[in-house]
Amino acid sequence: MVATIVTACGAMTSFYLLLSVVPLYVARAADGTNSGVGAAGLVTGALMASTVAAELAVPALLARFGYRAVFALGLLLLGVPTMALAVSSTLPLVVGVCLLRGGGLGILMVVGTALAAESVPPERRGEGLGLYGAAVGVPAILGLPLGLWMSEHLGFTAVFALSTACALGALGSAIALPTNRPAASTDRGGVLAGLRTGALARPAVVFAACTFAAGVILTFLPLAVSSNRLSLVTLALLTQSGTTPAARWWAGWYGDRHGHARLFAPSIAATALGTALLARSDEPVTVLIGAALFGAGFGTAQNVTQSLMFERVAPHEFGRVSALWNLAFDAGMGIGAVGFGALIGGAGYPAGFLGTAALVLAGLVLVAVDRRGADADTRPSRTAHPPA
Repeated sequence: MVATIVTACGAMTSFYLLLSVVPLYVARAADGTNSGVGAAGLVTGALMASTVAAELAVPALLARFGYRAVFALGLLLLGVPTMALAVSSTLPLVVGVCLLRGGGLGILMVVGTALAAESVPPERRGEGLGLYGAAVGVPAILGLPLGLWMSEHLGFTAVFALSTACALGALGSAIALPTNRPAASTDRGGVLAGLRTGALARPAVVFAACTFAAGVILTFLPLAVSSNRLSLVTLALLTQSGTTPAARWWAGWYGDRHGHARLFAPSIAATALGTALLARSDEPVTVLIGAALFGAGFGTAQNVTQSLMFERVAPHEFGRVSALWNLAFDAGMGIGAVGFGALIGGAGYPAGFLGTAALVLAGLVLVAVDRRGADADTRPSRTAHPPA
């Protein structure tokens, strides 16, 4: 578990250092023109597209090569291409680097989550996943502002070098990872076959609605708040990024002792309410309360959905479940950012945030269905156990 956390933190630091820096890099190369704005969106889109594609392939790679080798491959893909960015800021080269880094990120996210689930006993799995989630959330809090600060004061090459060092340096702790190979899934259809199972599909779809809201908030909250209040956006996003990992760990601790399903509906309600409050972007206190509520609900939903999905499969299926959960995470965020921007039109940001909140709240229907399905699964059979 320690080796998994240390290795994953190195990898995620490498990722977050460049998440906002690379779009800035290509936009400045285009002198801030409209083509630069389009290029910034393209490099982020390439990164997320290759991340999703890689996540679909990870379970098969794990069954063939094992945890340590596949994790090392992800670190190499994340780190080795990065210094090529210092050579040129031409768009084809930057997109190529982002495609490779996205593939590495997809591998690392799936393998890290599966290892965290497998490294702890079942009765403490929720707490273990919460601890892992809280730990890998720290690089987001530190890496995003550090990368931007370095690019402004030390230059882009310095950020590229540090990002490379973080990814390749994590290979040292990856040596301590297990080498076992989980058995290949017997279901045809790979990762997406899990969506045919209601017990896995319901948490995944509900969580995708939450990540849809996350994509909307992280992308459009800075635009919804007036330009003379950008410090409010910074504080709101810092509040959200701080409460999310804390809630994720707490939810795991609570769920192991009282049941993860108890937190499913409250987590969705808090996520929806926090999103709705952000519609009042002209009221600083309301924005900060909304960001805190969203962060708490989103972090809790991360742990609850993960824990429920893992406890419904055998250990050899952990890789596939991890891939499915991460796919819901990345696809939801990407669709949220792109879809909201395409559909908002003349409705305005307040209506858009309220509509997003309604979408999240609709997930409570699936939560209720999931609860009834779980009750049916655990209800004793009268046929199998007739009364004495």
